[in-house]
Amino acid sequence: MKMFVEPPAIYLYKQPVDFRKSINGLSAIVEAEMDRSPFSGAVFVFCNRRRDKVRALYWDKTGFCLWYKRLEKNKFKWPRKVKGDVLNLSAQQWQWLLEGLDITLMKGHQPLHFSATI
Repeated sequence: MKMFVEPPAIYLYKQPVDFRKSINGLSAIVEAEMDRSPFSGAVFVFCNRRRDKVRALYWDKTGFCLWYKRLEKNKFKWPRKVKGDVLNLSAQQWQWLLEGLDITLMKGHQPLHFSATI
């Protein structure tokens, strides 16, 4: 099931976030620590310290939406060893993360670009 229409970008914040923060607190992190606009239509993804909960914040042109998932037994494979505090995810990587896969190990085929067939 799709969560929302394909966003212009998906940004993952690598640091754990206090999940008592809601829309206003997460928006402040987007602006101050991620150096992005929360009104861009992009999806901003956050995880708690135990890595068993994830939140996604996005602006849908009329207001903020806050999506939440809690795992009952497992943990999200949060990419902690990748450089930087913010990762730009593809839609496929976002899906892999939600399915419990380690996105740092997952690699699809590289796109090929040809100018002729001969």
